[in-house]
Amino acid sequence: MNLSGSGSAAVEGPGADACSTEQPAHALLSTPSRGMLLRDPETAIVEVELPDDFDAFWAAGLADCASYPLEPVLTEMPTLSTDNVIVYDLRYTSFGGLRIAGWYTTPRDRPAPYPALVTIPGYISEPTIPKEWSELGYAALAVAPRGKLRSNDVFNPGYPGLLTHNIVDHNTYGYRGFYLDVVRAVDVLLGRPEVDNARIGLQGSSQGGGLGISTAALRPDVIKAVAAGAPYLCGIMTAPTLTRSYPYEEISEYLRVHPKDVDRVRESVAYYDGLNFAPKVQAPTLLYLGLEDDVCPPETGFALHRTLTCEKTLHTFPHCAHHAGLPGVMRIVEDFLAEHLQPGR
Repeated sequence: MNLSGSGSAAVEGPGADACSTEQPAHALLSTPSRGMLLRDPETAIVEVELPDDFDAFWAAGLADCASYPLEPVLTEMPTLSTDNVIVYDLRYTSFGGLRIAGWYTTPRDRPAPYPALVTIPGYISEPTIPKEWSELGYAALAVAPRGKLRSNDVFNPGYPGLLTHNIVDHNTYGYRGFYLDVVRAVDVLLGRPEVDNARIGLQGSSQGGGLGISTAALRPDVIKAVAAGAPYLCGIMTAPTLTRSYPYEEISEYLRVHPKDVDRVRESVAYYDGLNFAPKVQAPTLLYLGLEDDVCPPETGFALHRTLTCEKTLHTFPHCAHHAGLPGVMRIVEDFLAEHLQPGR
């Protein structure tokens, strides 16, 4: 382990330490507080079973998306634009035919083609206009998956609510369309003439980090870099045993009311677990974790790092919680993405 800047520890290397995992029988009805645990997050066992039809399930979702014309509509927003960045309101069609919103920004005076970046929001946060990325030379798309503002006229489970929306059925689970909305945002970029399709990356933290992993796995031929902080939705059934914080507390609450559903929940969320997507990621991946994170326990982040088989770098911040090194870590993120996507080229 080599010490890196900003008070973090960095681990680098290919995916030689990947592991296969299995799911034990958890009883998620009583959760200890973080302080009651013996803290050894780097070696903690985080397990999930891989469904036999995992690939077929997601192939069917992608096929459903492809059955609808993408029909992206960009509307320039002069009052939100700046001297250096053009801002657009974006709408496009995704899984189930729902129209999804986003913000799209491009550099104003730099020559195209640009590398492109999809930025993915956290669980309760709304996507911000990604002007700062276009200032650095990227075409940037901040996606607002279903349930977020401007994308919630049909599907609006609320927060809390999304994590357990139809959680006992993986076919109708609320996150199915949500995951695919991010994949379709990548498809929008692939159709833009100003975008260099060989330089597309993903960036996000918490939910954004977890969906960066799933999206890179579902578009391995396209995504060239992933920056994922404090990744959520990894070790989905283990995480509620490690924290009482939301969103994972939604699962604990659901199972306190419906204890007989524990096996159905476990089987369903296995289709959405980042640990099952991780071996399919081919792009270089940067992970960064706060070792005092009580929202997305670091045990699950270390498990994700072990399971990734791609080129990967891990930064850990011993005295940080869910912010995982922010704001200083963003310099590391910017440098990583610049190395792989080359915005100054």
